[in-house]
Amino acid sequence: MVSDYELIWRLVLSALLGGLLGLEREAHGRAAGHIFDIYRGEKINIDPARIAAQVVSGIGFLGAGTILRFRASVIGLTTAASLWAVAGIGLAVGCGFTTGALVTTEIALITLFVLTRIEKCFIRRDWYRVLSVTTRGDANQIEQIRAILSDYNLEVRDFEMKRSDDKEFVILEVTLKLTSDKYDDVLLSDIMRIKGIDRARWI
Repeated sequence: MVSDYELIWRLVLSALLGGLLGLEREAHGRAAGHIFDIYRGEKINIDPARIAAQVVSGIGFLGAGTILRFRASVIGLTTAASLWAVAGIGLAVGCGFTTGALVTTEIALITLFVLTRIEKCFIRRDWYRVLSVTTRGDANQIEQIRAILSDYNLEVRDFEMKRSDDKEFVILEVTLKLTSDKYDDVLLSDIMRIKGIDRARWI
C-alpha cells in the first residue's frame, strides 16, 4: 500500500521530470510544451497498473499528431519521441522505479541538448525551404529561374505551378534542398532582377 506521502512524492517527481523535457521542446518552439508534458506525466503515474496497457495506443495517437509532412520535409519526430519518453518516465515513477526514471530523464536531456549541439558543429545538416515566385508565366522567365538555381548549386526536390486567384499571374513553388542559409536574400534579389517577376519570397 502506497502512503499518501509517497503518492505525493511520485506526482511531484513525475511533474518535474516531464516538465524538464517539455521545457526543451518549448524552448525550440515545438508543440507539447512543459505544461502539457507535466499534465501527461502526472496522469500516467496515478494508476500505472491500469494505464500501462493504454500507453501504446494513447501516446501513439498523440505522437502521430505531432508529426507533419511539409512537401519534402518531415517535422515533429523528435517531439513525438519526447512524448514517448515522458510517458515511460511517468510510468516508471508511478511504479516506484525512481532511479530508472531519473536516469532516463538525464539521458533524454543529454540527447536533446548536448548531442544536438555536437551534430550542428560536426555534421552538415540539410534542410528544405519552399521558394515562391509570382510571374507572368513566360517560358523564358521559368528558364531563367532554373538557371539561377543551377548557378547556386541548389537541388530542386519538388516543383509546382499554379494560377493566382485573379488568373493574371502564375505562381511557382519550388522546394529546394539547402545546406546553408547564406543564399536567402541574395537568391531572392537575383530572381527579382528577371524581367516580368512580380514577387519572390520564402514560404
